[in-house]
Amino acid sequence: MSLSTDYSTFLNQPDLTQLNLPHLHADAHAVLKFWFDKDNEPYWFLEDDKFDQTINDKFGEIWQASRQGECALWRRVEEHTTTDDTGIDTVATNLAGRLAEIIVLDQFSRNLCRKQACAFAQDNMALVLAQEAIYQPKFSNLPWQWRQFMIMPFMHSESAVIQARYFSLFEQLDDPVTLDFAYGHQAIIEQFGRYPHRNAALNRTSTGAEEVFLQQPNSSF
Repeated sequence: MSLSTDYSTFLNQPDLTQLNLPHLHADAHAVLKFWFDKDNEPYWFLEDDKFDQTINDKFGEIWQASRQGECALWRRVEEHTTTDDTGIDTVATNLAGRLAEIIVLDQFSRNLCRKQACAFAQDNMALVLAQEAIYQPKFSNLPWQWRQFMIMPFMHSESAVIQARYFSLFEQLDDPVTLDFAYGHQAIIEQFGRYPHRNAALNRTSTGAEEVFLQQPNSSF
C-alpha cells in the first residue's frame, strides 16, 4: 500500500508530549501525553505491574468508556471552534483523537487485562479506527511513533488478509525493530492462522503443533 506523502509536514514535533492541539478533548490529550512521555516509553512492551496499575489508576474509567464506544467525540472539534479554510484544526484533532482511542483500546486493554480475554476483546474496534485513520489527510506526516501505534491493530489482527494488506505500512515507518516484530507476527499467523499464546486466555484448545511452538522462545508477544 502506498500512501501519499505530498503534504507539508505538520505535528512532526521532536517531543511528542508538547501537543499543540488546543481543541483536542482533554481526555484524549491526557492519554497521548502519558503514553508518549519519555519516562513511560521503556514500558510500552514490557510486563510491569506498577505501570499497569498506573494506567488503571489514571485511565481505568476512560478505558471502560472507550470500550463502550463512548469516546467518538475525541475525533471531533468542539462545535464552537472556528477553523481556517484548510481545516487543519479539524484534521489534526481527528487524527490525534483517533490515535488516543486506538491506544486505549489496543494498548491499555493489554495492560489492564493481562492473560484475560478482555485484553483482545477491543481489537476489532481499534482495527476499524486504524483502517479509517490511514486514509485521513496528512496521516503520512504524523510523527513515526504516532503512526506506529495507529497501525498496531494490523499487527495484532489474527487475519492473514489484514496482515498482508497493511504490512507495507510497517515498512514505511523505517524502524527496523518494529518491522522485525511485524514480520514475526505475520509469520505466526501464516503458520497457525491465529496467535497460539492467546489460546489459554480465549479458552481455545491448542493443537499439538501449537503446544510445541509455545515452548519455544519468542512464541508470545
